[in-house]
Amino acid sequence: MTLGEVLLWNELKNKQLGYRFSRQIPIDKFIVDFYSKDLRLAIEVDGSSHYHGDQPIKDEIRQKRLESLGVSFLRYDDADVRKNIKWVVNDIYLWIQENGARL
Repeated sequence: MTLGEVLLWNELKNKQLGYRFSRQIPIDKFIVDFYSKDLRLAIEVDGSSHYHGDQPIKDEIRQKRLESLGVSFLRYDDADVRKNIKWVVNDIYLWIQENGARL
């Protein structure tokens, strides 16, 4: 795990946001960084490798495939997670507040 993933995992584990999250979970033929089965929410932390070559296109295809299976996505840059973890956690919290009750 990258530093950003470790930092975010420390905020997600043990149902700190009210829902259980797991890490490095396989869905279909892909692995997502974090996943809440109850929310059907995948959270990805993108490091620098996600911005080079054809990786952005691969990420988009992967995300669209998982969304077609009913998985919602939140995606954060690794630098944002490392530098502003409170903002990231608040953003996830707000998503849960807006979407969690519908599930």
